[in-house]
Amino acid sequence: MPPRLTIIGINYAPESSGNAPYTTALAKGMAELGWDVQVITGFPHYPQWRVHDGYEGRTLKEEQDGVEVLRLRHYVPAEPKLLNRLLMEVHFGLRAAFADWGQPDVVLFVNPGLFSSGVASLRTKLSRRRPGTAIWIQDLYSRGLEEVHTSAAALAPVMRKVEGLVLRAMDRVIVIHERFRRHAVNELGVAPERALIHRNWSHITPHHTIDTAAVRAQRGWFEDEVVVLHAGNMGVKQYLENVVDAARLADERGSRVRFVLLGAGNQLQRLKGLAKGIESLEFIDPLPDEEYTAALAAADVLLVNEKPELREMCVPSKLTSYFATGRPVLAAVDDESSSAGEIESSGAGRVIRSGNPAGLLEAAEELGADRSTASAIGGLGPAYVAEHLAADTAMRRWDDVLRSLTQHVRR
Repeated sequence: MPPRLTIIGINYAPESSGNAPYTTALAKGMAELGWDVQVITGFPHYPQWRVHDGYEGRTLKEEQDGVEVLRLRHYVPAEPKLLNRLLMEVHFGLRAAFADWGQPDVVLFVNPGLFSSGVASLRTKLSRRRPGTAIWIQDLYSRGLEEVHTSAAALAPVMRKVEGLVLRAMDRVIVIHERFRRHAVNELGVAPERALIHRNWSHITPHHTIDTAAVRAQRGWFEDEVVVLHAGNMGVKQYLENVVDAARLADERGSRVRFVLLGAGNQLQRLKGLAKGIESLEFIDPLPDEEYTAALAAADVLLVNEKPELREMCVPSKLTSYFATGRPVLAAVDDESSSAGEIESSGAGRVIRSGNPAGLLEAAEELGADRSTASAIGGLGPAYVAEHLAADTAMRRWDDVLRSLTQHVRR
């Protein structure tokens, strides 16, 4: 009889950004490696912050790639802020706690969300047949209050206690970066032997047959333009006002740089308002996987932009996709951030100071002017993916750690 895995996380396909692609790929990968996999998730809503069209009712059962998916409708804030996002997590956690889990050998909670994981995990403590438990950390909430939600930084000590309680209750804490592990152990009290590092992998497959000239023509991107594309969520921590200001400078200077913001998020409408009248900035709605990959490949430079002083709370998932394309990455981030460390490790990009629109525009122009150097830098990305971010290697590591947790089951 195959081991049974239940994954509880609020985000899943068809959501195409954030942690959803990783949760989806992990569920499929474990099913291919012989697990009986069930996913308990929400109705798709991210990053648009509204439930996708076609999803009706309170519950929905699906099967995707050999995975049983149970969707639970939950509160979705139209304008997400700290408190109403926590309310959403608690609502989903309560619904997940009372859902039909079957009899899993292992339960994996996906963070974010921390509060939904904490609420749902209470069920494992009360269960007569206790499964092995793990939590997968993609974001650090307590660090987020300190680095992003500075107006609520006074709540960070409380959040640190809550986060520590949730993490210490798990048999394993899986983090995506060494900095996360250090914080979990030193600040949140997780036992070192329980904290493991499993890096995110590249969830897109490079397509060398993409006709980038045709894609650029279809998008209206001219051959002599330098297309700088930012993909993914448009939230507070991305600080995309910096890109708007850089595009305004591009207009004023007659630059050939075109900035493209691909995706959605809670700051989208605000950014569109700020960008009115700017010709060097384009917004593109989220794209299906193949079109998304083609857009990345057709750009000249791929952009990571973060709020100044954002250092440890997250590692952008977009980097794994960026590296796979062979395009150079331009990172406007804090030079002590996790993102800067990833760029340095890969060699596949350039780091500049965050919050400097003129510096961003000038760096983009320099990369666009020296195409051979840009190509050489970007060419290091696929090799880095093959060595460190290969999906098959990641799946085998996950299989090992999840199978080790089956011994925690209390019969």
